[in-house]
Amino acid sequence: MTHRDSENPLPTITTLDDLATLADYSLMDTLSCDPDATANGDDHMPRQVFSGHYVPVSPTPIKNPEYVTHSKRFFRELGFADSLAESPDFIRMFSGDLTHVPEPLSKVGWATGYALSIFGTEYVQQCPFQTGNGYGDGRAMSVFEAVINGQRWEMQLKGGGRTPYCRGADGRAVLRSSVREFLAQEHMHALGVPTSRSLSLYVSKTETVNRPWYSEGSYMKDPDVLISEAVAISTRVAPSFLRVGQLELFSRRARKNEHPQAMAELEMIVLHLIDREYGEVIDKNLTIAEKVVLLAREFRSRLTLLVANWIRVGYCQGNFNSDNCAAGGFTLDYGPFGFCDVYDPQFQPWTGGGHHFSFMNQPVAAERNFHMFWTALRPLLVSNQDAMEQLDEIRSGFAEVMQSEMEAMWAAKLGFDAFNREMFNELEALMQQTPVDYTIFFRELSSLPDDIGPLKKSFYSRSLYDANAEEIEKRWSQWLEKWQALSVKTTGGKDASPLSRVALSKQMKLVNPKYNLREWFVVPAYQQASMGNYDLVRELQEIMTQPYEEQSAEIEQKFYKLKPSEFFEAGGLSHYSCSS
Repeated sequence: MTHRDSENPLPTITTLDDLATLADYSLMDTLSCDPDATANGDDHMPRQVFSGHYVPVSPTPIKNPEYVTHSKRFFRELGFADSLAESPDFIRMFSGDLTHVPEPLSKVGWATGYALSIFGTEYVQQCPFQTGNGYGDGRAMSVFEAVINGQRWEMQLKGGGRTPYCRGADGRAVLRSSVREFLAQEHMHALGVPTSRSLSLYVSKTETVNRPWYSEGSYMKDPDVLISEAVAISTRVAPSFLRVGQLELFSRRARKNEHPQAMAELEMIVLHLIDREYGEVIDKNLTIAEKVVLLAREFRSRLTLLVANWIRVGYCQGNFNSDNCAAGGFTLDYGPFGFCDVYDPQFQPWTGGGHHFSFMNQPVAAERNFHMFWTALRPLLVSNQDAMEQLDEIRSGFAEVMQSEMEAMWAAKLGFDAFNREMFNELEALMQQTPVDYTIFFRELSSLPDDIGPLKKSFYSRSLYDANAEEIEKRWSQWLEKWQALSVKTTGGKDASPLSRVALSKQMKLVNPKYNLREWFVVPAYQQASMGNYDLVRELQEIMTQPYEEQSAEIEQKFYKLKPSEFFEAGGLSHYSCSS
């Protein structure tokens, strides 16, 4: 039954039957099913999918599932009772067993195909058939879609077994990567960065798979051992899981006229994207051409703001291909991601990522993904020259909009009312030469220090800095004096009165978090979890969903500190492969 809590005006969902009443499978109800699919979802071997927007697939349940954690904050937002996460029927469904779900819940999930572009270049080599028709959700499948409190949500199992897009892999996720993704999604939400969300995490008490990983103390670039790891299923949630790569797939088929319904399928998925992600800003009564132009403009706005926010909080996507770029403009796919410790423009946590997806190159990578988005939309406007020109103008203006968002972000981090390039360039050079801890430096600056003493908490000891300490500290002091003279300005413009020191500090602390999800915090959490101890996972979950708060002295001592020197260049800590 549903009831209203005196402290929470939203209905509280206490059973799976309650949840079932909210089901609304818009994707399966309105888009095309693969005509070669099986009705019962028994479709777990690699094959080509030539048409249709989705393939019905039954998840493969993990054996003997055990509760690890759930997102209490997200449960409250959804109106879910916490007790639901540990109820047997909820655990059964969200660990992959749909066979006993109540009506009208679907007894099959669905997987989707998409195309791949890497930094703006189309690829088919990753498809086992070299055609692009076998690339898509290899181990992720959605199992539920609903409208909850007026918001549409789709729930997707990560590690739910093989799909036709598995490319020969086992379709599983391991506990290590599942813990990382679970913590990261809720941390990013708490940071104010648009993202998919974490619902629940279950691990098998008996099922394991082998994965390449790093031996203890390894400084190798790539994994050097094969280890047995427990399989897990995490449920991630978003308004939709539509990706730029999906639009690309249907656009490529339309351009090549691969089948009679190719253009119709492209139009269908674009309109579905608009309904799912942009319904509040794009009028349903507009023409398709008008909708496409508005879609491009809105996505550009979301994507540029998203990437500026990534850099604000020190996040690097690591593998920002078009298939990892959500068409709704939020963070999707926490595979080889990382939060930087030392400020380094070329920070890249993934050994396979290269400079093109490094920390400060993310605005350029975003533009390449937007280019593929623009390319995918163009076939819909071939008969409307005016709309095509508008679309092209939106594409050509991407870099300018991206730069504007970046400058606004840096101004906010520094407490300025407008971007000051000279101050920023000086600061960036100092941060690299010293070098500094990115999170700690900006948090200490947010307290408006009188001298560089507090800022030195963020300084890492390096031979360059040690040898030139006096000179570098002098330059830091000079920069700080200039910053102090400029920081009293208000964000209200030249005619407004200056902000008080207290107000300015408070404003900056809402931009510059105190805590971020450093990899060397996460490693002990998933290592302990692998032995059945989930306390640190849950502790990190609590701390990292309050990243701007001061929290306790004990927490500060444990989690607000420089990266230990022994962790630099360590495999699985400073860098890692994509194995998950």
